[in-house]
Amino acid sequence: MDGVPPEPQVRAQVAESWFRSAAAGVRVESVDAPITLPTGALRDYREAHPLAQVFPLLDDVLGQAARDSDAIMAVADAAGQLLWVCGSPSTLRQAEAMGFVEGSNWDERMAGTNAPGLALALDSSTQVIGAEHFRQVAQRWSCAATPIHDPVTQALLGVLDITGGADVVGPQTSALVRAAARLAESELAREGLTRSAQDIESSPGHLRVHLESLGRSHSLLTIVDERGRPHRISLSPRHSEIMLLLASAPHGLSGDELAVLLYPEDSTTSTLRAEMNRLRHLLGDELLASRPYRLSAEISADWMEVDARLALGDDAAALRRYRGPLLPASVAPGVVRLRENLDASLRQAVLSSREPDLMSTWTRSAWGADDYEMWQTQLCALGPSSPLRPLAAGQLARLDRQLGLAASAGGRRQRA
Repeated sequence: MDGVPPEPQVRAQVAESWFRSAAAGVRVESVDAPITLPTGALRDYREAHPLAQVFPLLDDVLGQAARDSDAIMAVADAAGQLLWVCGSPSTLRQAEAMGFVEGSNWDERMAGTNAPGLALALDSSTQVIGAEHFRQVAQRWSCAATPIHDPVTQALLGVLDITGGADVVGPQTSALVRAAARLAESELAREGLTRSAQDIESSPGHLRVHLESLGRSHSLLTIVDERGRPHRISLSPRHSEIMLLLASAPHGLSGDELAVLLYPEDSTTSTLRAEMNRLRHLLGDELLASRPYRLSAEISADWMEVDARLALGDDAAALRRYRGPLLPASVAPGVVRLRENLDASLRQAVLSSREPDLMSTWTRSAWGADDYEMWQTQLCALGPSSPLRPLAAGQLARLDRQLGLAASAGGRRQRA
């Protein structure tokens, strides 16, 4: 209709965050974010946190700028707990009205959609502007946040955030927050190199290897040398499969064992030997040993982290770290087995948890969208007033139609 302004568009990542917030039971009218680090525990916890060593730098670079512009700088850990909140006294008092205080938890499943929580969920820089916040009390604020990673392992350490009025979010602010986070990572790397050099003087160094293979067509390999210097390599699909299989076999694999796990059909030993020679040329003799083939390094991997979290019973953390199936394009028998085992374990953990937010994360993924049992269990777990009940019911109806059509087509083929 002429003269009526169009409805504002909702960004996809914000809409997904709203779904996760609603599934977790966050209510739009909630006032406070929950306190998960009470005052008595906060000081000791943050002093022991890796980001404590770079907080003075962040405060100097970004904290003063925030105070001068009536904004707030906050640093949270990887769980969304606010460890430091800095700003002018008047701005801090205003932020208290929405529970934005040290020790509170701003994971989006605790406090609804917000920039620190969304940056943690996506592991990416983001911003949330005004009405994009899930809770009404936060909608007068806007914020920009970016994750901070361990410069060696790339593990998520936490998130850096700027929160203020509508004018706080823009390209310049977002760039400033990202620059401050990268500066903190550089400082962590510098301090790590200093410690590594000291360690080398007292003990022999060793190689460390980190492999990222979840949701990827090929693995990303990070090699940390004896001096703590990281080197990243994007592996070919075949080398990705070999590294994954060797990482999963700490005692090594013979050539015959590796060939059975690697090739769907019989292959000559010369084919495998040629692949291993190319991989050794890439990695070096000190990392890839033979007889049996094995990795001479301290090994970590993203799928191992998911497995470890499942073993601890921390299903939410396991699902957060799960970026998708393990090398999904691979048909290597050993990789297929590892992929299916991990998927089955994670799926069963999410299903058994009966937590609507975890099940919603699963069903809204590419690999879980058609999981009938998960949608069914999710619907049963949702409260009667949950805004997600119509969505779950609609998806079950869609799957019923598809399954009915498939069954009918199968019946027609049999009668024919």
